[in-house]
Amino acid sequence: MANLLIIGAGGVGRVSSFKAAKNKDTFKNIVLASRTKSKCEKIAKDIKEKLGVEIKTYALDANKKENVVDLIKKENIDIVCNVALPYQNLPIMHACIETSTAYLDTALAETEDNPDTYYDLQWALDEDFKKAHTMALLGCGFDPGVTSIMVKYAADYLLDELEEVEIYDCNFGEHGRAFATNFDPEINLRELNLPGKYWENGEWKTTKPFEVQVKHKYPECGEATSILIWHEELESIVKHFPNLKSAKFYMCFSDKYLYHFNALKNVGMFSIEPIEVCDGVKISPLQFLAKVLPDPQDLVKNYKGQTNIGVIAKGKKDGIDKTFYIYNICDHQKAIEETGAHCVSYTTGVPAIIGCKLIAEKIWWDEGVRNVEEFDALAFFEEMEKQGLPIKVIEVKEKND
Repeated sequence: MANLLIIGAGGVGRVSSFKAAKNKDTFKNIVLASRTKSKCEKIAKDIKEKLGVEIKTYALDANKKENVVDLIKKENIDIVCNVALPYQNLPIMHACIETSTAYLDTALAETEDNPDTYYDLQWALDEDFKKAHTMALLGCGFDPGVTSIMVKYAADYLLDELEEVEIYDCNFGEHGRAFATNFDPEINLRELNLPGKYWENGEWKTTKPFEVQVKHKYPECGEATSILIWHEELESIVKHFPNLKSAKFYMCFSDKYLYHFNALKNVGMFSIEPIEVCDGVKISPLQFLAKVLPDPQDLVKNYKGQTNIGVIAKGKKDGIDKTFYIYNICDHQKAIEETGAHCVSYTTGVPAIIGCKLIAEKIWWDEGVRNVEEFDALAFFEEMEKQGLPIKVIEVKEKND
């Protein structure tokens, strides 16, 4: 049994804490820490009332390595589940190196002055984790995370030769707000404002933001306009599957969302450059916007509908061209009923705890810095079935078949 520290008390932290509490046979001591302790205490209170499980709470400024080190030592932590802002990944990782503690996150490290970051900052710590005789598991949410595991599953269990990968993510839910983001507004909007990027025929190619749009049919949910964007798992997938001919990521957006997004972008609200708003006080337009947009966790009050996230994997099996669609559908109301958080948080928090569980049980274990697609997919999918995110696999037949 392991002592688990969850850092971050937003929607994903809420789901992770609930799921950890439901796996007390694996996690004997659960600690939840965040800059705002009251958020941790609210989650702990809800878990106690609903599940009868006690979890400890702390106030923690995770931007400072020494703070994380002190808490790890105080609670004798075995695994750190980092679901805080990606700005905090590196100090938390360095704390884990210093204390020889296993580490897991759900998004790659970013810096506040540069949203266009890559895994190199974290991959560079591989030798440090090896010397500490522990491991870091990067990107163990849904996308990144489960989408990469879907690619691994296709390569190991469905196809002899994996040639093309297309990832599709669509939220068919409705929360009743004119415009809102489903997770931290600053992180979300920075990401979407980047140029599109994809892998094709041995090289990276770029597009203007939102330039490439397709109509895509999501199984069991319907058709939606989906836009090619850059998403971090493409980098690690291409690294670990070097023979891929193509790798692309698409996300769907409603016309209403795009209307507000473009209006805000056109008036400069996505700028990360600080401006003086009154004497001696500076803030970037994007940081200001993040403060006035709805808190993503407040969306649970009226959220209905489903999310549909999956991977289309193309390649050869026994010399014959084959296409498979591997996907998950999550229902907002069911997620809220179970944990008090919507599907966007649920589909990130559940995989994070599955990753922690597989690390604790040494089913997924290899010293150094690792991405999820470096491990066996079947063990993870079996846990997803148990933990409320079942995977479906269908073969896509060509129209002339």
